[in-house]
Amino acid sequence: MTDEEVVAAALSDPDAQPLTPEQLARMRRVSRVKVLRRRLGMTQMEFAEAFHLPVTTLRDWEQRRSTPDAPARALLLAIERDPKVMRRLLADRAA
Repeated sequence: MTDEEVVAAALSDPDAQPLTPEQLARMRRVSRVKVLRRRLGMTQMEFAEAFHLPVTTLRDWEQRRSTPDAPARALLLAIERDPKVMRRLLADRAA
């Protein structure tokens, strides 16, 4: 199919209409912290415990009541890049 045919087919489907600019403006992005946690298949409590974070702080980040500061962003980036290594490193810290 050409691009034009794809667009025409999509527009002909009443259940798959594009969002209006007003609908798009009302939508909120899911926080990167929540996306990361879900990708790892962890609950908030599991994530908080594994990475030594207060669960209330994690909830605030996920609900966008606050944002991670620079050190927290660095930790989250390290978790995102290699969660197994970070879990192991932080588990060794508790020993």
